[in-house]
Parts: sequence; structure tokens; C-alpha cells
Amino acid sequence: MKHAIKLLLFFTVLLSAQQLVSQNNVIDEIVWVVGDEAILKSEVEEYRKEILMQNQRIEGDPYCFIPEQMAVNKLFLDQAKLDSVEVQEREVNRVADLYINEYISNIGSAEKVQEYFQKDMSAIREDTRKMVREQQLIQNVQQKRFGDITLSPSEIRKFYNNIPQDSIPFIPTTMEVQIVTVNPKIPLSEIDAVKAKLRDYTEQVTSGKNSFSTLALLYSEDPGSALRGGELGFSDRSSFVPEFANVAFSLTDPKKVSNIVESEYGYHIIQLIERRGDRVNVRHILLKPKVPQVSLDTAMTRLDSVKLLIDDKKLTFGEAATYFSADKDTRNNKGIMVNNTRQSNYAGTPRFLLNELNQDIANVVGDMKIGDISKPFIMLDKNGKKVAAIVKVTNRTEGHKANLNNDYQVIKAMAENARRQEMMDEWLREKIKTTYVRIDPGWQSCKFRYAGWIK
Repeated sequence: MKHAIKLLLFFTVLLSAQQLVSQNNVIDEIVWVVGDEAILKSEVEEYRKEILMQNQRIEGDPYCFIPEQMAVNKLFLDQAKLDSVEVQEREVNRVADLYINEYISNIGSAEKVQEYFQKDMSAIREDTRKMVREQQLIQNVQQKRFGDITLSPSEIRKFYNNIPQDSIPFIPTTMEVQIVTVNPKIPLSEIDAVKAKLRDYTEQVTSGKNSFSTLALLYSEDPGSALRGGELGFSDRSSFVPEFANVAFSLTDPKKVSNIVESEYGYHIIQLIERRGDRVNVRHILLKPKVPQVSLDTAMTRLDSVKLLIDDKKLTFGEAATYFSADKDTRNNKGIMVNNTRQSNYAGTPRFLLNELNQDIANVVGDMKIGDISKPFIMLDKNGKKVAAIVKVTNRTEGHKANLNNDYQVIKAMAENARRQEMMDEWLREKIKTTYVRIDPGWQSCKFRYAGWIK
């Protein structure tokens, strides 16, 4: 009886799927059925496009790897229903907006994104929200069931000792760095000149002489948005610095341009595109006042004096950072830089790979030894502004094969991830055994990661 019901369900899904006709009049087809969920050929193709868009790796034949991954996802989503797992829609919207903004940034425009996916932007946004919602449900199930992994030091040592020598990861050179920065003084005349340009752009938009997006493309100094006509994509208030957010979220008329806004990045004018609840999509034009060479020279001279005090032991580097540094992220931490690189093994610590450091800093510290202090140099800070800086290398670990003495946390994370994957694989094998699965004969000639799909 149960098998008959499953067959009835399958043919019902099949009938509905056959009613789906693409733009080129080719009928869509069901390639897998997992439980009461069908996987369509068109969905596999959409998934492939999303993976390529996000520069993710596809292991082997995409038409084997992708439907199996989609089937695994459906098993986790089924468990999310059983476990009453939920996600916050606000967070789903926030992450979906980040994906959309990244799509536009990678391809170059919203129009090209629509062409790539062969859908209008509203459909792409809805598909992206669905994808993000499912990702977060799956992550929450995995965290709930496999998140708490605690291994003893002896288990971690055993894991390390069992790694084949040619599989032990190579740990690149890492650095720990302190920094002191001085902001060069920008003349009032330069600030006035920037504001005059922005007022002129506002007048051009208001009079209809030029569109805001055209002016942003031509003149904005925000490389991330200029090529998109200044468009930033839907974002919530926390995505912007407070000064910018206060003005962006106060706009109500898309035909008007904001007053000039000063932020840590420079000076902006903003135009509303659309508002949806607690999210807003705006365009902006950013201009940065130019720093004259005389101001840079003055800042370098000041740092020369600070370095002399440190060299003469009248001041420690940490004290110099506390008393003199303009860098708000480090001056209250004795100038110690903290790694904020997402996905880094050292995120939240003072340890950096060279390619995780600011490029100008990496160029300076590349050959420095522990305890060395650099000469003053000019660098671009995280906001793209020129500042004068000196740095000290407080620790340096040369590139090497991972070992328990120097890289315990890295190996611990590897061991925990391996154990988590074992538990997940075991759970999936049992889940597959108790789930109805049907794969179209033309899609069965694959080497699947998990056994039991074909029964």
C-alpha cells in the first residue's frame, strides 16, 4: 500500500512537471525523486549556474555531482521539518541581497545578470531568497546534530599521526604585526573643491542634464559601485556606516538627491532607487579629497619622530600606538592588528598570512624579522585613503608542514571537521535507506558519493 501511494505521488509530480514548458518549448523532465520532492532537469541547470557564479568547485561530472548534492539537501530539509528548525527571514533577506550584489559585481550589471539566468530580477531575487533560506535551514540542522564536537588532545594527536605524510597541509608564513598610523591633514580648499563638484552633479541631475547613474559611472571614486551607476543593491541599515545610513534611510523621493554626506570614506551624494521594509537600494557618488604631497611629508616626519622615541627606549611601540595612532581599530589595543579575514583559519587572532594583510603592509614586512620596526611609509587604509604608517613585527612563523607544536588549533579544527563529516556521512547513509528515491535511468550511470540511492 505504501509503495502504491509513493507511485501515485510520483506520477502526480511527473504529470505536473510535464506541464512545465521552457521558453524554447522543450518540456522539462524529472531526473530524481527524493521522498515526496522532485528534482527537475531545469533545477539542476540552475544549480550549476549558481555554483559557477559563486566560483565553487564541482567535483567530477556536474550532472552526477549536482543532483546528488540536491538530493542530500532535500534530506536535510526534510529533517528540518521534523525538527521544527526555523530561520530568521530578515537574515535570509540580508544574505540574499549580498548574493545579488555579488552577482551584479561579478557580471557587471543587473541586465547582464538577468541575461545569464534568463529571468527578470524579481524572479532571480525570489530564487536567491529560496536558496539562502534552504542553506540556512540545512546549516541549522547540521549545527544542531553535528555542531558540538569535542575531541581530547590524545584523539587530536592520533588524527595527526594518521595523516599520510604527503597529505599533511603546508602552513604558509604567518606574521603578527603592530601598527601606528598618522592621517595627513587635508587642506580646507581641497574639501571645498570636492563639495563644489558634488553640488554641480546634484544640479545636473535635478535639471535633467545628466542622470545620476551616468555621473556615478563617470566620476564616482567607489570602484565597487561606479560600474553599476553607483547602485549599492538592497541593504539594511547595518550594512552602511551610520552617517551614510541615516541619510539613505531618510530618503523618500527617487527623483531627488540628498545633501552632501561626509563619512570615513569621503564625501557622498545619494539617490533613492527603492525601499522595501527595512531594506533600501540607493545609488551614490563618492569623491575623496586629494592629499597634497606636503601633507604626506609632514605625516612621515611626525612618524620619524615617533620612531626615534621608540628606538631610544623612551616609548614602547604599544605606547606610541595608544598615544599617537589615528587607526581606531588598533590604537586601544597597543597597535596590535587583528585578522578579520572571513574564512581564515586565523580569523579573530593577531596571526595573518601575508596575503591576508593590507597589501602595502605585506610589501613592507615580507623580509622583516621579529622585533624589526619599519621606516615610515605611505599606505592605503581599508577606506582607500592615504595614511602614513610604521609597523613592527612581533612574531613570525616561516612556512612549514603543519605540526602539533606550532599549529595545534589548525590540526584540532581539521580533526573536528573530519569527525563531523564522519557523523554526517553515517547519518545520511541511514537516511537514504529509509527514504523513497527514484532516479531516471538516464541519470543512473554515475559514481555517487553515497551508496543506496539506486535500490
